[in-house]
Amino acid sequence: MKLSDKREKKFTSFKRSTLAQRLARLTRICENMDIAVLIMVDGFESSGRGYVINDICSKLNPKYYDVEVFENKEEYEDKFPTMKRFFENTPQNGHIKIFAQSFYYKLFNDLDIDEESLSLRIESMKKHEKMLYDSKMIIVKIFLNIDQKTQEERMRVSEKSTSGHFYISSVDKKQNKNYEAYKKNFEKILNATNFPTSPWHIIDSIDKKDASKEALGLLLDEISMGIERVGIQIKDEENIERDYEAKTSILSNINLEKTIADEEYKKEKKALQKQIRDMAFEYYQRGISTILVFEGVDAAGKDGAIERLVKKIDPRLYKVFAISAPSKYELAHHYLRRFYKDLAEDGYLAIFSRSWYGRVMVERIEGFAKTCEWNRAYDEILAMEKEIYNHGSLILKFFVSIDKDEQYKRFKARENTPDKLYKITDEDWRNRAKWDEYIKAMDEMLARTNKAYAPWIIVEGKDKKYARIKVMKEYLKYAKAHLEDMDKKNNK
Repeated sequence: MKLSDKREKKFTSFKRSTLAQRLARLTRICENMDIAVLIMVDGFESSGRGYVINDICSKLNPKYYDVEVFENKEEYEDKFPTMKRFFENTPQNGHIKIFAQSFYYKLFNDLDIDEESLSLRIESMKKHEKMLYDSKMIIVKIFLNIDQKTQEERMRVSEKSTSGHFYISSVDKKQNKNYEAYKKNFEKILNATNFPTSPWHIIDSIDKKDASKEALGLLLDEISMGIERVGIQIKDEENIERDYEAKTSILSNINLEKTIADEEYKKEKKALQKQIRDMAFEYYQRGISTILVFEGVDAAGKDGAIERLVKKIDPRLYKVFAISAPSKYELAHHYLRRFYKDLAEDGYLAIFSRSWYGRVMVERIEGFAKTCEWNRAYDEILAMEKEIYNHGSLILKFFVSIDKDEQYKRFKARENTPDKLYKITDEDWRNRAKWDEYIKAMDEMLARTNKAYAPWIIVEGKDKKYARIKVMKEYLKYAKAHLEDMDKKNNK
């Protein structure tokens, strides 16, 4: 894929208004079918992105589309995993989102990125675009290409206009001055990210009107094929068969009889909470974020463990997210979006009481997700967690377990204690009736998503005090090891 290649122009004989009207009709089909459409328009600076986007939007229903302008905000973006800002801006079902500049913008304009960092970024983007594709989103990536002379002429014209300062930036000038170097980098990134599920479409933009026609025609073709593909996906999803076989039951082989004496608990808790306070502050000073996930059997004691863990930490440094059923708006997006938006900024701690793992537990067991949807979620979740880890964050996952008899005792105790009555619901009893199904799902989750970069820590929860101490000790152990690993990487 070279920018200098000559490309066939298929739509220059059409009127832009005619193409735009046809596009509007096509997008109404997407609205009716609840299909999300993501259009990324990237390219050289001064290549006419705004001009093309204006034509794309000219006949669309403004209730069902919006344009995101991702200006260069490195100071903000660098504080989070790369995909956070973009993933949380993906379109909801039945809507169109246009990215004026995309999550490729930084890669296109970073001539000094090292090969390891580039490889990690590209692998993350590939997996995330595949997630969106599998969720039946239509993705169209457009790159507007111009030569150096045209870019220079447009910059000169813009600078003379009253709004020139808005359209021309230092990036335009830098690109034009180092045109060949940027062109080489663009070709490198375009080839590396020309994925089968979401390929790049290069449009020559020396004539902006012709470029606009080609973009509109391209969208007509790609969205039409996308609608057909989604129809096939829907049919194929009904015939998914799984061949997964559990090798062993993790949860049936843990010792739930572990205990700790009251005096030892009080002594250890006090000392550990001070160490955790200091560790959290060190992470803040060093600008390293932490993601903690708490999952487990209902009534196992997740919230009690979280409460003791954060007891001495400065409240300004952490947030606890109690995850419940998704809202109607959240259901209209990819299921991971609502978690991406809550990822911690560098230096801070985000704790999830229940998490994205609901996809492979409650959504699986209760039929809220199709077999194909929750079955592919294991890899999708790992892709997100790997990106969090690659950003430099610490990510730990605690699974607190009790047996069925202990759960029954705790349920009855909650019913008989006014201050705890709010903790028990009809849903808890319904879930208990499916105990064996949930344990099977939990075993598969633990086996398939336990990775060195995002490990599961099994916490024996029958003795609540023992469980709380174990959570604190394990957090400190992994937090210290993570700092040591970061120091080794930084000293290479």
